[in-house]
Amino acid sequence: MQLDTSYALTYIIRHYALRKQIMDIPNERSSHTIPTPRGGGLAIVITFLVALLSLAFLGYVDGPTCLGFILSGSLIAGIGFLDDRGHVTPKWRLLIHFLAASLLVYTLGGIPTLIFFGFPISFGIIGHGLAIIAVVWILNLFNFMDGIDGIASVEAISALGILTLLCMPFGSSAAAINALLGAAVLGFLIWNFPPAKIFMGDAGSGFLGLMLAGLLLWNTHLSPTLFWSWLIMLGVFIVDATLTLIRRLLQKKKVYEAHRSHAYQHATQHYGAHKPVTLTVLAINLLWLAPLAYLAGTGMVDGFLALIIAYIPLVILAFRWRAGCEDAPVSKK
Repeated sequence: MQLDTSYALTYIIRHYALRKQIMDIPNERSSHTIPTPRGGGLAIVITFLVALLSLAFLGYVDGPTCLGFILSGSLIAGIGFLDDRGHVTPKWRLLIHFLAASLLVYTLGGIPTLIFFGFPISFGIIGHGLAIIAVVWILNLFNFMDGIDGIASVEAISALGILTLLCMPFGSSAAAINALLGAAVLGFLIWNFPPAKIFMGDAGSGFLGLMLAGLLLWNTHLSPTLFWSWLIMLGVFIVDATLTLIRRLLQKKKVYEAHRSHAYQHATQHYGAHKPVTLTVLAINLLWLAPLAYLAGTGMVDGFLALIIAYIPLVILAFRWRAGCEDAPVSKK
């Protein structure tokens, strides 16, 4: 149902964008070469929020949680839509991001007690501030990493798939909501898989990042082990975006300006196509990260240890593909 709705809405949005010439025009910072309709991520926004509201009416989701997701998601989708149609200054965009993140963290209760090598650690009121910063970062890294066909959708679906399975022992509602968002993204991915017929746009990528961050917090309240599973499954995006940001800060670059220095962008230039990189991300998620996320989520391996093991090859790959460097991509040997 969600897949069909998202697929149909993406079709409608694509034809509207073509008719109104709402296009993403390639420039020197782009990873694509053909003008492409944008704004398809609104299909994910509408499909998921309507489904979430329906679950709240049926009693599967409590009112405050549903309201938190809907209000914060609408804020992010709204500011992203304005940015897609024109330009919003970084200052106002960041202000809305923190407002939406604060609202979502407040309704979800912040960061619960986490387990580090068997020891419980409670963050108290500091946890709320840390959670807000983390939510804003995940929101933005999805915007940063949504630069080639299908990559953001593949990352989200991979994480939502494994977390749906891991949430099942804790009740049907959490697993159902993870699955509903995954189905909404999958309906869009059919149109966005390389070569993409429509782009997600800032409205979709920001909304998707926010929803994933919110589900991460919500699932962690069910079981602290799921915190590590989420961080592991989002590892490709977290490592590439974070390392790129650190390097650009060290180079005194304006981090809010568009650039083409992420590891995945260098890899795309190297191969001359989007599909190999997107499929490689999918393979990493399913073959490397998913087993470790399962071991961490079920408590079979300490979550923090599993996270370190998961990230080591991701960091090596990010350095190999020169994340954060604006020089030429790695040449073929």
